[in-house]
Amino acid sequence: MAGHSKWANIQHRKGRQDAKRGKLWTKIIREITVAARAGGADPDTNPRLRMAWDKATAANMPKDNIMRAISRGAGGDDGNSYEEIRYEGYGIGGAAVLIDCMTDNRQRTVSEVRHALTKHGGNLGQDGCVAFQFKHCGQFLFAPGASEEQIMEIALEAGAEDVQTDEDGLIEVTCPPSDYTAVKAAFEAAALVPEVQDVVMKPLTETELTGDDAIRMQKMLDMLDGLDDVQEVYTTAVLDESAASD
Repeated sequence: MAGHSKWANIQHRKGRQDAKRGKLWTKIIREITVAARAGGADPDTNPRLRMAWDKATAANMPKDNIMRAISRGAGGDDGNSYEEIRYEGYGIGGAAVLIDCMTDNRQRTVSEVRHALTKHGGNLGQDGCVAFQFKHCGQFLFAPGASEEQIMEIALEAGAEDVQTDEDGLIEVTCPPSDYTAVKAAFEAAALVPEVQDVVMKPLTETELTGDDAIRMQKMLDMLDGLDDVQEVYTTAVLDESAASD
């Protein structure tokens, strides 16, 4: 794993997201709107809305923006009818890519996703072609230096299924999606703050990319992330520092 670091990849992605905060807010607002429409306006009884609210808070979105998005969704007057679609494909070196979208125009979205993949050497696949390489779970990532013993004790008591520490000292806690809220609350009560926390599609394998391959893969991921209809992008690719510094 020389030159590869999950921690560096995470920090790099967060930095890119911060640099595109306006677009990130747009994606979160869409997620809040859809969640409120599907499950109601009360985040205490709508877990999906609670997660979207937490994302908005973490992205420093003003509460007024959040409340307007909830009102639009719960009232059904946002003017758009979004459907959720997941696309599967391949990146550089056969790295698996999952692309979760919300769209009001399926043809536009699939065309844009296909273009982003093929432009940088990937391709769009069939449903189910790579999904088996990912696991749906709650994920909490703590920076190197955090107390592994304390995190493990709290996590397992709250319903987490696994706690792992990698060679960089990054601590990863995973749990079933249904236990995400309980584990999150337990960490909050203990004043433990993860760097990243969400319900995700966690890659079960890794595809290590270096040099030009890593740079091309990063450009592909950036282009996908930049599409208006794309909410989340997951990949098995682990990029070396050549891409993280590009």
